[in-house]
Amino acid sequence: MEKLNIIRTINNFRKILAFSSNIGFFFGAGTSCSFGLPNIVGLTNDVKNMLSFDEQQDFETAAKSAELLTGISPTTIEGILNYLRQIRSITGDRPDRTHEGISGKTAQQLDVKICTSIFEAIKTKEQTADISELRRFFSWLNTLNKSSTKEIYTANYDMLFERAMEANYIPYFDGFVGAHEPFFCAESVDSFVLPSDMTANWIRLWKIHGSLNWEERLSSDYPDKKIVRVGEISKPKNELMIYPSREKYELSRKQPYIAYFDRLKTYLLRGELLFLISGYSFGDQHINSTIFECLRQNARLYAVVFCYRDEDIQVLENYGKSHLNLCAYGPSKALVNGIIYEWKYDDTEDEAEKPELYWDSAESKCIIGDFKNMIKFIIENSGQKALIEEQFNGK
Repeated sequence: MEKLNIIRTINNFRKILAFSSNIGFFFGAGTSCSFGLPNIVGLTNDVKNMLSFDEQQDFETAAKSAELLTGISPTTIEGILNYLRQIRSITGDRPDRTHEGISGKTAQQLDVKICTSIFEAIKTKEQTADISELRRFFSWLNTLNKSSTKEIYTANYDMLFERAMEANYIPYFDGFVGAHEPFFCAESVDSFVLPSDMTANWIRLWKIHGSLNWEERLSSDYPDKKIVRVGEISKPKNELMIYPSREKYELSRKQPYIAYFDRLKTYLLRGELLFLISGYSFGDQHINSTIFECLRQNARLYAVVFCYRDEDIQVLENYGKSHLNLCAYGPSKALVNGIIYEWKYDDTEDEAEKPELYWDSAESKCIIGDFKNMIKFIIENSGQKALIEEQFNGK
């Protein structure tokens, strides 16, 4: 395998980062893992262990059926929820109607129990997470004086991003409007604001897999169920609106998932954009198809993926051959111009500037795939570190 000098590669990336007029982000479960929260596989195991014996049997039945249906193994909590919600849609939650051995009522009860368990598993660890680095990241993002909107897309359910921004008094928007029970407004997600708009500099946070504080509710004032965002909650009353809800595929109703995916596609196709991806292992084909379709259509879109594991580099190999505007950095390997290289560190070819930000000399590996290290690298190279530390330490 050919070698690639990481010093030269990172120096080139620094220039791209410095001169990019439009920077967007996609964050997966790995970003939350760096703050002590479980990834999707760990969350699936945690949830299963929180169920009763009978519930675990139904959980296993749903998992096996979902695996046969999708061909994805192992099936995670998202696939199981999707399968249960399809059963609920078919049976109308009725106890006398079954599908593959699971009644509609059982599917409804297990759906609620899984959502409650997800909430408890994540919330407990979220409350003890140190979000100092996240606050620094948002301080940096808030200082950017760009003419384009600041957009973050995330597949995470937790509320670490919201906590960090609110701790820094940074305004953001997530598609929900109102005060009593903020409701999802698809029209607000569709629109791109003008630079003169008061909210133009607000950070846009699009949670494409839902959130711990979303619920689907019936209202006496409204004929259909509506999706609301609640504040701090101790326990969900209804099913959490987390991916992949059965409403995801009802295009006409424009529920959050479809609205966010439409926004993502439009955003990636709008023009010049540096799109930074961290903590995502490309296990969701719906997300993948959107990103790679846009990479094909928009030659001015450049995506950089920070991989925590070299296995993720291998996953991207076939994509890289047909998407030269995609590159990825892993611990010992990189994908650049459709070719996988092994890293080498050679400071005789290029001058190394603060290599400790991206290179572990003791283990001879790239460390920028860790979300916290990515944050440190970006801030250190922003020219705003002193200002950010002053703002952060003053709050």
